[in-house]
Parts: sequence; structure tokens; C-alpha cells
Amino acid sequence: MDNSYHSLNALFAQLGLDNSDEHISQFIDNNKLPSNTLIVDAPFWNQGQKHFIEESLREDADWSEIIDTLDTLLR
Repeated sequence: MDNSYHSLNALFAQLGLDNSDEHISQFIDNNKLPSNTLIVDAPFWNQGQKHFIEESLREDADWSEIIDTLDTLLR
């Protein structure tokens, strides 16, 4: 297992999104999730992004901590 630290910027890059601080901030501001929606079920992910998030969380991969952080920020 890769135990390297992944930042929010690295997660956005992994998801194929603009990973500048400004874009991340705009993304979070424009994509709020209701408390009853799982991050993996967010309507703004494409299939590849959804699969990556789902697999990372299911396997408790090293990305799961930063995905959890993004989940919190989207609430």
C-alpha cells in the first residue's frame, strides 16, 4: 500500500480536474452536497471519477482520507 500523503490539490489532479487553489475553492463553493448524499453519488462526477472515489473508499486506500476531507468540505 502506498502510504504517501495526498493533498487536496493532488486529489483534484488525480480526478482530472483543475487543481489550482482557486479552482478547488470555486468547486467546493459551487458543489454543495446534501447531508443524505454520499460523495460517491454526487451528480457532478463523471463515471471515471465516481469509480476512483468508490474504489478508494471501498479499499480504504491511501486516497480515502483526503476524499473524506473533500466530503466534509462539500457539506
